[in-house]
Amino acid sequence: MMCLLLWRGAPTEKRSAYGLVLFLACLVMFSAVKNGHADGAQPLKIVAFGTSLTARGGWQPALETRLAACLQRPVKVESVAKSGETSLWALTQVDRVVAAQPDIILIELYANDATLHRFVSLAQSRKNIGDILDQLQQRLPQARIIVMAMNPFSGLRGLIRPFVNSYVSAHQAEAEKRGLEFVDHRPNWERLNRMTWPRQFPTACILSPTWPPKSSRLNSSNVSPATIAESEKISQIRHRFWRLPGQTAAI
Repeated sequence: MMCLLLWRGAPTEKRSAYGLVLFLACLVMFSAVKNGHADGAQPLKIVAFGTSLTARGGWQPALETRLAACLQRPVKVESVAKSGETSLWALTQVDRVVAAQPDIILIELYANDATLHRFVSLAQSRKNIGDILDQLQQRLPQARIIVMAMNPFSGLRGLIRPFVNSYVSAHQAEAEKRGLEFVDHRPNWERLNRMTWPRQFPTACILSPTWPPKSSRLNSSNVSPATIAESEKISQIRHRFWRLPGQTAAI
């Protein structure tokens, strides 16, 4: 109930941005209650294990704050993450995750495996995540392990990951084979109102050649002048990276 009240208390245009944080908060809240820790004095320890979606995602402080409000106890989120790295790197970081002795581990390790230039095959990625999950289960038997799929990729980031859904499915299969949870955040991202993206995620649309859709162009009747100005700036930056019909790319 507290999580619902926090969501309702957020500004309307920011509610969708809070979705990931509050969803994770609900997951770990039930975990804490299940394990009998809700009334304890020790902080709930969470390790976020992943790529730039974790290293530069910026969602950890909000998760700490909102989850602490839900549980009425301290929450500490530590990141073991590095931009641009793959599951091969993650195999070398398991000791760091174990050393933190977390109650909960949030994992996203498919994104860079799926890039064409990193040369991590689907079979290798599946083996790597399986080995990582086996080690964590063996060495942290009390920890709750949650494998996640994060936001969808678009623009250039999507082009270099043509088979990313296969990698997500492989990681999901390995998690479920071991009785672990898999949470797919992509549908929630897809439901976001794209007209509010400039306010919520100012850089999210820069590399998307199709944003905004023609049917929903910004105008003074539906958004503020500041939002229109920000959208125009994003559009100028975007066109540096994408070739328009009859034009050459300005890279």
